[in-house]
Amino acid sequence: NYLLGVGRADCTGPVAEIPLMGYANPDQVGGGLLTRLYSRAFIVADPDASRRVVFVSADIGMVSQRVRLEVLERLKSKYGNLYRQDNVILSGTHTHSGPGGYFQYTLFWITSKGLIRPSLNAIVNGIVKSIDIAHQNMKTGRLFINRGTVENSQINRSPFSYLENPASERSRYSSNTDKEMVILKMVGRNGEELGLISWFAVHPVSMNNTNRLVNSDNMGYASYLFEQEKNKGMLPGEGSFVAAFASSNLGDVSPNTKGPFCVNTGESCNNPQSTCPVGGATMCMAMGPGSDMFDSTRIIGQNIYLKAKELYEKASQEVKGPLSSAHQWVNMSDVSVELNATHTVKTCKPALGYSFAAGTIDGVGAFNFTQGSVEGDPFWDGIRDQLLGEPSNETKACHKPKPILFSTGEMTRPRPWHPDIVDVQIAAIGSLAIVAVPGEFTTMSGRRLREAVKREFDSHGTAGMDVVIAGLCNVYTHYITTYEEYQAQRYEAASTIYGPHTLSAYIQLYRGLAKAIATDTVQDLPRGPEPPLFTVGNLTLVPVLAADRVPANKTFGDVLQEVRQQYQAREVAEVTFVGANPRSSAENATEHNFLTVERYTKASDSWHVVRNDASWDTRFYWTKGLFGRSNVTIEWHIPPGTEPGTYRIRYFGHYRKKLSITQAVSIPFEGTSSAFEITTL
Repeated sequence: NYLLGVGRADCTGPVAEIPLMGYANPDQVGGGLLTRLYSRAFIVADPDASRRVVFVSADIGMVSQRVRLEVLERLKSKYGNLYRQDNVILSGTHTHSGPGGYFQYTLFWITSKGLIRPSLNAIVNGIVKSIDIAHQNMKTGRLFINRGTVENSQINRSPFSYLENPASERSRYSSNTDKEMVILKMVGRNGEELGLISWFAVHPVSMNNTNRLVNSDNMGYASYLFEQEKNKGMLPGEGSFVAAFASSNLGDVSPNTKGPFCVNTGESCNNPQSTCPVGGATMCMAMGPGSDMFDSTRIIGQNIYLKAKELYEKASQEVKGPLSSAHQWVNMSDVSVELNATHTVKTCKPALGYSFAAGTIDGVGAFNFTQGSVEGDPFWDGIRDQLLGEPSNETKACHKPKPILFSTGEMTRPRPWHPDIVDVQIAAIGSLAIVAVPGEFTTMSGRRLREAVKREFDSHGTAGMDVVIAGLCNVYTHYITTYEEYQAQRYEAASTIYGPHTLSAYIQLYRGLAKAIATDTVQDLPRGPEPPLFTVGNLTLVPVLAADRVPANKTFGDVLQEVRQQYQAREVAEVTFVGANPRSSAENATEHNFLTVERYTKASDSWHVVRNDASWDTRFYWTKGLFGRSNVTIEWHIPPGTEPGTYRIRYFGHYRKKLSITQAVSIPFEGTSSAFEITTL
């Protein structure tokens, strides 16, 4: 038996005017909310609570070094030495629809307009709060593990790179993606259901780069369905059961199962350059299975949920045994790797190749760069040399055949552009080893890593370990391809920032951690060089939060466009209010609910909340006007099976009012639609 704790907390942050993190598209700025973002924490401790392991999966693009260091600082001041860099794993689901701006390295400031304190704080506060809740609710319980295959939910988005891997290796696998899902089920002593963690490799990019609503994408929708199922009668975000759908080796894995097509002509662009005859690479986009991106998110998320539910219900293999964790900081720009007795190679200072700017079939780049570039371009090289300086010959040689676009490891102004110091970490819960990786391993990279770690455990007397990869942990270092995939220089390879031997270096490092756990010598591992924590103010290009204003003869919360008097299921009830900047609400509350849908109960003559802003079928849109004015439109996509009756939609906001030149306050207000009927067909 273990002591188990689970917790969930909101980490949404500001839903307006903040660039969304993932597609690196500066025009993709938040303009509302589809679903809330949550941090989900799971604590497993020995019966005497001496050893513990914490796993957190947060609905964010990736965990940044800044987030990790601030979370560890907060945990230390609260709990002393209980939660540390070795036994706390922080993983991001990799949604591409969450607010950005929570990074301390310069490269990430460019697309997310700097370091945005409210965004960073919301994530740090949410993660810490979810751990607090789990810590306060520890109870005796048992763990079960199960695994199974998920169909119709992924494709490899760089199949031509995958084919570069040796045929003998490829022949051992039936697919060019990992279809296996691993789930961990948590049950209390008296059989009460506590929670679930699922690990499955797919990009949460069912919502494409035209989306402006903050949401948790397909993985978050799977969590939503599982938690709604287990927390009966509760609103989303409420209830004690916690279901996390965590990321894994998703580097080259897309949920857009119809594959890449030319947006303008409709023909396939599944070629090594992902380019179209007319319009080039910018026209090549992959499509999901649904009628639009919302529908695709729903379909993929539901597939993942249904498999997890089946595996959860049938899970019978119990996880038993001691807890341990191993962690090191490593300077990834300078690792020597012994490939064999005679051959040693090195990693490189970080750099991004040309194809990084091409983006992928899930989200194309801005300037018609193409994937698979092994040549530079004099025009872009010239601009880069002027602005950022030319890469050194040493870095150019180290990264070959990658043509370097940004030599980030040699760019230090105003702060370093990329991390050198990276976390490697493994936590073992009995027979389960969670390998926490700092980025996006491709399918084959992940297979090689899992196999190497498993072999290492085997060779030191710890046989039969279940090894899972948790993706996007602790610090973001882009992609990790195999040496062979690296030669093709598609997007993932161009984004393998420490050069062609990055994977070999990680395999060597994680084998070292596995050996230390298996031989109980974790205390002898060198800590490694501590990462820097830069003093960065609120350095941002996000517009200053101005005073909110209303049109003549109107007040905040007034209805501008009313609902209809009646609707049927599958229709959309829509109302528009005189609004205020949602950032005014986020600044003064971590968990501000922007909307409710309420149903009238005759017996008690009262209204009851049936939906909130975290509900999948509600959408909250904010439209900025001139002179501080703005509108809010709320949609409720009425689902089939909705109980007939009388309903209304409410909006809750804050408007910012200037008291003096230096002082401003946020004042709460609300708006309510007219009542409307939902009738049966």
